[in-house]
Amino acid sequence: QVQLVESGGGLVQTGGSLRLSCAASGGSFSYTSTGWFRQAPGKEREFVATISWNGGMTYYGDSVKGRFTCTRDNAKKTVYLQMNSLKPEDTAVYYCALINSPYGSTRPGEYDNWGQGTQVTVSS
Repeated sequence: QVQLVESGGGLVQTGGSLRLSCAASGGSFSYTSTGWFRQAPGKEREFVATISWNGGMTYYGDSVKGRFTCTRDNAKKTVYLQMNSLKPEDTAVYYCALINSPYGSTRPGEYDNWGQGTQVTVSS
């Protein structure tokens, strides 16, 4: 069973940047895809980004397209989410998740393993 740990969250002002990391331990990582989701209080979990097993394909939610970039380093078993031009509406708990497929999905129900999440707060 793969364990996922997110880090890099925090408090940032509008227009600032953060880089989230999702580190995997145990199990197979190289041939899985990773997704990032977020959940704000009182709202449903929202798709943010996904990256294929080799990093060759990425896909982003409309609300973050052009501002967020997802990359991965399979040697380090880590996936990153670079978040630029942050807005107050980006405030949420951010989760990474793995899917046992070379290509990711926008649907959270298709993911097999989840991290505990990291809080991102963007002040106005």
